[in-house]
Amino acid sequence: MTNSNTQLISTISEDNKLTLALQKIDMPQPSENEVVIRIEAAPLNPSDLAVLFSAGDMSKAVQSGTEKKPIITADVPVEYMPSLKTRVNKATQVGNEGAGTVVAAGSSPAAQALMGKTVAVIGGGTYRQYLCANVQSCLLLKEGTTAKEGASSFVNPLTALAMVETMKAEGHKAIIHAAAASSLGQMLNRICIADGIDLINIVRKQEQEKLLRNMGAKYVVNSSNDTFIADLTAAIIETGATIAFDPIGGGQLTSDILNCMEAAAARDIQEHSVYGTDTFKQVYIYGALNRGPITLHRNFGFAWAVSGFLLFNALGKLGTETVIKMRQRVADEITTTFASKYTHEVSLAEALQLKSIAAYSKQATGEKYLIIPQK
Repeated sequence: MTNSNTQLISTISEDNKLTLALQKIDMPQPSENEVVIRIEAAPLNPSDLAVLFSAGDMSKAVQSGTEKKPIITADVPVEYMPSLKTRVNKATQVGNEGAGTVVAAGSSPAAQALMGKTVAVIGGGTYRQYLCANVQSCLLLKEGTTAKEGASSFVNPLTALAMVETMKAEGHKAIIHAAAASSLGQMLNRICIADGIDLINIVRKQEQEKLLRNMGAKYVVNSSNDTFIADLTAAIIETGATIAFDPIGGGQLTSDILNCMEAAAARDIQEHSVYGTDTFKQVYIYGALNRGPITLHRNFGFAWAVSGFLLFNALGKLGTETVIKMRQRVADEITTTFASKYTHEVSLAEALQLKSIAAYSKQATGEKYLIIPQK
């Protein structure tokens, strides 16, 4: 094992500047219940970009430094600085998950059992060459599974499974999912097909609709079509869906979903009520693809809720036993149900090239980047 260790950091200074850079750090030494992982693959997820870029204006970012040690700087609009005060002048580690080989282990039996194994890990700071992590943050991958195959074992797979388990726990029977052609959306589609759960997929492009239908999706509605509201309402009537998960956030899609749910619930009601139907309708917002205001046109009565959906909070509500089963399913099906496809692989230095940033910051469907820290 080498003594060289490099990590990618994101820092916001008092003068409203965001700086992204590579930093040399010491090799970690594991305590009793920890292992040191040689990170061989780490995905660039939307949640990672939120930490990486924060509120920086990346459209005007500047690159300096050298090819091997690039530095990216960008201005942070002054109105965002008060909400970022806990980040000021702190080198923030980036990367929520990744996978690699355990090269050192603490003295506990659980840590020693992982020595030499390929594991996935969650917990932050995976955009580095070597990471020290508690054994509970690690997922032992099946024999023969590569680090690249297991790099995205937590964020998308557990989020998709948490959506299904939340649906069950809250008494719903079908799901609506927006931006459904994403990597997470494709996973959710595969889960629902395997588990016999009705899933209404909302997309905005014809090629996305075709992609999901070719995967076996039964209900796909295109928000760009003039018939979107009618199509969504018809699908809700057929499935009885009363829970939705929306990664877009801003705009009026949440409102459209709630109104279509209400229209589906009210179709057989004879007497008008100013309070609407008593069918409870839930929309969870788990992303911010649109950072604008959430617009609600109140035609959906009073039996409804719009809430944030954060993976770790959701897992806490579901309980330890359920989460253990979820993690095991991911490990068992990481090359099938939970497989992720990457279109680009970059080194830590290449991830800090303006041309790379311009590409992966678009968060475009079918364009997923993987960082190879050892490259």
